[in-house]
Amino acid sequence: MAGDRDDELNEGGYSLEEILAEFGSHGRAEEEKPTEPPEEKKSVRPEEAPPPPEQEGPAPDWREDTIPFPIQPRQPETPPAGGRPGTVTAFPGAGEQPAGQKRPDASREEEKEDPDATKVLEFRPPQPENPVVAGLDRLRRKADDFAEHMYEEEGAEDSESVRRAEEYIPGVDEEEEAPVRERKPRRALPPAPDLPAAELAKRYGRGLKSLRTRRVLVFLLFLLALYLTLAEHLPLPILDPLARSAGLRCYALGAIQAAAMLAGADAILRGLIRPFQFRMGMDSLIALSNAAVLADAFTLPVLSGGEIGRQPYCAVAVLGLFCVMEGDLRKRRGQRQACRTAASASEPYLVTRDEGKWNGRDTYAKWSGQPAGFGSQIQGEDGAERIYRVAAPLLLLACVLFSVISSLGRSRPQDLLWCLAATLTAAASLSATLCFGLPWQKLSGRLAKSGAALAGWEGITNTTGTSNLLLYDTDLFPPGAVKLNGIKIFGDFSADKVVGDTATVIRDAGSGLEKVFYELLRAQGTVYRRGERLTAYEGGGLGETIRGEQVLVGSASFMALMEVALPPGLNIKNAVFCAINGELAGIFALNYHLSGAVPPALDSLIRNRITPVLATRDFNLIPNMLQQRFKLPADRMEFPPVERRRELSDPDQEHSDTLTAVLCREGISPYAEAVVGGKRLRTAVRLSAVLACIGSAVGVVLAFYLTFVAAYASLTPVNLLIFLVMWLVPTPLISGWVDRY
Repeated sequence: MAGDRDDELNEGGYSLEEILAEFGSHGRAEEEKPTEPPEEKKSVRPEEAPPPPEQEGPAPDWREDTIPFPIQPRQPETPPAGGRPGTVTAFPGAGEQPAGQKRPDASREEEKEDPDATKVLEFRPPQPENPVVAGLDRLRRKADDFAEHMYEEEGAEDSESVRRAEEYIPGVDEEEEAPVRERKPRRALPPAPDLPAAELAKRYGRGLKSLRTRRVLVFLLFLLALYLTLAEHLPLPILDPLARSAGLRCYALGAIQAAAMLAGADAILRGLIRPFQFRMGMDSLIALSNAAVLADAFTLPVLSGGEIGRQPYCAVAVLGLFCVMEGDLRKRRGQRQACRTAASASEPYLVTRDEGKWNGRDTYAKWSGQPAGFGSQIQGEDGAERIYRVAAPLLLLACVLFSVISSLGRSRPQDLLWCLAATLTAAASLSATLCFGLPWQKLSGRLAKSGAALAGWEGITNTTGTSNLLLYDTDLFPPGAVKLNGIKIFGDFSADKVVGDTATVIRDAGSGLEKVFYELLRAQGTVYRRGERLTAYEGGGLGETIRGEQVLVGSASFMALMEVALPPGLNIKNAVFCAINGELAGIFALNYHLSGAVPPALDSLIRNRITPVLATRDFNLIPNMLQQRFKLPADRMEFPPVERRRELSDPDQEHSDTLTAVLCREGISPYAEAVVGGKRLRTAVRLSAVLACIGSAVGVVLAFYLTFVAAYASLTPVNLLIFLVMWLVPTPLISGWVDRY
């Protein structure tokens, strides 16, 4: 049967031997007969698929399952170059070779005719580049390049110029490139008018005496209300009508609270107006709690039906009002003190915190100018008010919802005022205005003694995190701390010429020694010269051209570096050397006197994570001199290169528009106290305000639970008073820490 089928399939004139010779066995036949030319085979029709190559083992009868693949005719294409237009190229059949490709037997014929053709290799088509291999290849090339140049500068460190520079040039700190963080802008209220500090001091002073008197009156009313509240539980003597009638006691407590609200009407009105100004705070909650407690006190005898089983919270509400008035009084005193200090100097120093000024970190800078913006900043919101602006509306919303749930939701509508009074009183923290008022007054009093004033909370917010502080010549050695100890003139130079040239270079460089040499200039009766091309050297000296002569002014090590011959056996620790045209012309011995306030100021800066940066122009003020002679922690300071120091101490550089403090005295003491004090004040205020908000939240939750279960015996005025006083204790403790540094 298989033979008959083979005969049927081969009726077209193709034998099995011919097909095998065409697709599978012609290679082996050529190996056996390499000299015989291959026979010309007949082309196989496209519709007849050739059999697969021979496989080991018994071959399956694939011919019975083979289905011829239909070949679609190709559409006309644009003929290739050299082809005839209008012709259509058909898809090649199984036995045909594509155009441009030779058959294996034809290639062998060409190899026989041209022996050199076997040496020609065809290139592979370009493969996609492997990224891993390409990366390894780049690393290999970089390593080879580094190895070739690794020893090019060998021995350069042994050169004479390098050794001399390492010996005489003081070590400086390189500035690291750090990304400047972008602060998210805060949503700020419109700024207050920038009034002069003297005028603001007068405004804050008005009404202080009246506020002190009314505050004392409110405190006395609180004691009276507390006595009447305790009389119900303790055997305290009270009037017989009050002892017999609980309703009368409620009316009496309400009258005492109403009198206290009249005495503190300004605080009540300010707290009620704040929500309409989108500046709601804890004083607003205290004002609302007073209103709710007063309404509950007058309606309790009516709603209870003659059986009064609880007391109103009048004493607690009056104490909250007293705390608000106490905080306002202390805040106004502190602001008045700060404004008076800022107005005491006609040309004060201003302190700003400039972003990314040195080493990529914020840096405090001190410069002379008019305190523009001080009046506007001192009138702005404090840190506690900014926190309360977010927390107070949430607390008020919780109080209203919880009161409705506990009264109307429990079918007790007569308890709505009681629930509101309880939750609002628990939410109104007693440290509402004391969080800022207490520490602000303490710190303002201390800074006023040293001649500094903080520019409100807006300037205090710039004292966060780690930062730098620029120290100048006059910060370490104010005018009068450096004195001239002797002069020696060398060579044929006149004293007037040497003094005039040295004073000119010192003045043009902006050094802190300018006053010393100005006084010497006047004593010698000479004048300044006209200098050109001032140069500051890293080795601790200055150079300038004066009347065609090169004048060098610097330390002894600088003169040795510039190859200026010095007298043998010279032993002067701090002096100014002057050389004209490479020849030593004069020596000015100096005596530096360090104030006793400098070491504590530096220690307080370092303890509070503020890094001092020496932006000095006096070439004698280097870390080695400060550490060896004055025992200052120079290893904890930073010393930029000379050009960078000149940039940081440039009086015409740009500064931040927000003031941190105003200084009225020279030296580092007011400078450091203002920066450190502002940072500690910021921490204390925020910590106290956060604790106050947490206490208010806890109080609201507890009041909600007790009102929900109608626990009249647990939610008494005395228990609520104890709870609020306990949350008030951390505020004075934290405030007392602010000015202790």
